[in-house]
Amino acid sequence: MAMTDFPKTDRLMQRGREFLGSDYAILCGAMSWVSERTLVSAISNGGGFGVIACGAMTPDLLDAEIAATRALTDRPFGVNLITMHPQLFDLIAVCERHGVTHVVLAGGIPPKGSVEAIKGGTNPARVICFAPTLALAKKLLRSGADALVIEGMEAGGHIGPVSTSVLAQEMLPELAGEHLVFVAGGIGRGEAIAGYLEMGAAGVQLGTRFACATESIAHANFKKALFRANARDAVTSMQVDERLPVIPVRALKNKGTEEFTRKQIEVAGVLDRNEIAMEEAQLQIEHYWAGSLKRAVIDGDIERGSLMAGQSVGMVKEEEPAADILAKLMGQSEAALLRR
Repeated sequence: MAMTDFPKTDRLMQRGREFLGSDYAILCGAMSWVSERTLVSAISNGGGFGVIACGAMTPDLLDAEIAATRALTDRPFGVNLITMHPQLFDLIAVCERHGVTHVVLAGGIPPKGSVEAIKGGTNPARVICFAPTLALAKKLLRSGADALVIEGMEAGGHIGPVSTSVLAQEMLPELAGEHLVFVAGGIGRGEAIAGYLEMGAAGVQLGTRFACATESIAHANFKKALFRANARDAVTSMQVDERLPVIPVRALKNKGTEEFTRKQIEVAGVLDRNEIAMEEAQLQIEHYWAGSLKRAVIDGDIERGSLMAGQSVGMVKEEEPAADILAKLMGQSEAALLRR
C-alpha cells in the first residue's frame, strides 16, 4: 500500500496508514456542505482518507450520501457525526448498514452507549474522537476510542482555545507511543506534516487546504474569497453573552461575522424575557451557523454567508485536483525529512 516515492514519510505514517487503510495518513476534515460525495471520493481515490460531513443530515440523507460516495470510490472513507445530533443512534445504524469502516465523533463528549453502538454492531467500525485536553483524551481512550484527533485553534470552523503546536507538545509525548493521534489545525504544507510525524503523530488532518480543490462543490465566489485571503483575515467569532456557550468559529471577516454578533444579542434578549429555554437558544445559534455556511458555500453569498477557513488559508492560492494536493503535501514532507 505504501507509495515508494515517499519512503521516509511512509515509514512515519505506517501506523496511521494501516489504521485508515489508505495510502497516506492524511484525513480531510469534515466541512459541512463541502465534504460530500464528490470531494470525499476524490480524496480517497487520491490516496488520502475522505470523511463525509453528516452535520445536520437526516438518516435518509446520510444513507443516500454514503451510497453515492460508494459509487464513486472503492477506497476507505469515514463519516463524521455530531454528538449532539438528536438522531445520533439512527445515524450510527445507517453507517453500520453500509459497512462504514471509520466513524468520527465530533462536537462534544460522545453520549452514553454511542461508542459501543459503533463498535459492537454486525459491521463494527473504528471510532475516532476529538480530544481538546490531555485528561479528556485519556478518558476517551478508556471509553473505547480507537484514535484521536487533536485540533488547534488555527483551524477553520468551530475551534478550541489552544494552538496546534502547544497541543502537540503536550499530548503527543504522553499518548503517541501507545495510541494513534492525528494532528489538525493550521496545516497547509508538508513540512509541518513531517514535523508532527517526527513528534509521534500517526498522521494529520487538513480541511482548508482541500476546501478549494477542483472537486470541491463550493461556489466559485467562495473559492475566490479564500484565494484572496491571508492568515490574518481568518478571525474568530465573539461571544457576547456568557449564558450562551457559543463555541468560537474561525472564518473570514465579512458582514456575516457582524450579523452573527447581532444574532447572539437577539437570542440573549429572548432569553431575558424567558420566551425560550436555554437549549432552544443554543440550537438557534447552531442553526444560524448551518444556514450561514450554506449561503457562502452553496449560494456564493460571500458578504453575508460564513466563510469558514483556517489560518492556513493564505497558502491556498488556486484550484488543484485533490490527488495533486495530496502528492504535493507528501513530496514536501519527504523533502523536509531528507534534509534532516
